[in-house]
Amino acid sequence: MRILAAGDHFVGTGLLAEAVRAEIGAGHEFSELTLPWPVEPFGPVANVHEASGTEEQVIEALAGAEVAVTQMAPFTKQVFAAVPGLKLVSVCRGGPVNVDLAAATEAGVAVTYAPGRNAGAAAEFAVGMILAAMRRISTSSAELLGGTWRGDYYAYDQTGLELDGTTVGLVGYGAIGARVAKVLLAFGAKVLVADPFADPARISADGAELVELDDLLRRSFVVSLHARLTEETRHLIDADKLALLPSGAVLVNTARGGLLDYSPLPEALRSGRLGALALDVYDVEPPPADWALRDAPNVIATPHLAGASRQTAERAAGIVAAEVGRYVRGEALANLANPEVLRP
Repeated sequence: MRILAAGDHFVGTGLLAEAVRAEIGAGHEFSELTLPWPVEPFGPVANVHEASGTEEQVIEALAGAEVAVTQMAPFTKQVFAAVPGLKLVSVCRGGPVNVDLAAATEAGVAVTYAPGRNAGAAAEFAVGMILAAMRRISTSSAELLGGTWRGDYYAYDQTGLELDGTTVGLVGYGAIGARVAKVLLAFGAKVLVADPFADPARISADGAELVELDDLLRRSFVVSLHARLTEETRHLIDADKLALLPSGAVLVNTARGGLLDYSPLPEALRSGRLGALALDVYDVEPPPADWALRDAPNVIATPHLAGASRQTAERAAGIVAAEVGRYVRGEALANLANPEVLRP
């Protein structure tokens, strides 16, 4: 069997190939392709989102392949049409957004993904952003390194709040949101959750409270976004929703840029409606030179790093390799994105 390992500079090509070899043993041929992400930003390729490289590169590398493992390679209708022997694409991301699922199903190709591969890293990062925003860690550091000692931040009306006793609202309660809740509760925070798909019994058992989104926004001094981006959740937090927040509230988005309408944020920060904003994701990545939030007060901005840990890369490679092992052994795939491909 021939396998394509299409890695990048995060989940490396060698890491993918080594994980698959360890899972299925010797006797298989490998072709390798290294894509430019994250040295170069991802983007849309044909009709798939968040991909790296070109259709032509992938088609050439796939010659004779039955299986492909990747994080970022674009698998489009053109790619599937060019490689009729392909049977499995295993994507080491939380969702196969770089794959045209309809085209894969039409071509008879099973597509798997890797839920939870970065849950630990992303949860840690989100909590770090919450703390940085609440306690001015990032902004005061930048000011000090720029030559300004902000002793006035110790004045009562300038100080930050502790997590202990603070109400934090989590919008979304998947693998990442649930981990964030666990950490926040350990700090002594009161945690509210808005997620129409979450299990109420699980949330209650975890020590959090399930509420409607508007109720969460009215009651939470800190709001952290952890929902998946769909047509229903695009711009879930817009100007009307922001107006529900308590004055001076902290908003954190480490999930997906499209969850948030960015246009009202600069004025919300300047007016004090928002006390601080912490972002790791954006509506346009990277933000343009004239980005309106560059000169807004109390903004923390990082370049989409929440899931970036060595353990995430290693875990992702292990998850896709395990799916290849199941395929080789004729077992059921664990995380199949297009189960209809198995129907007669």
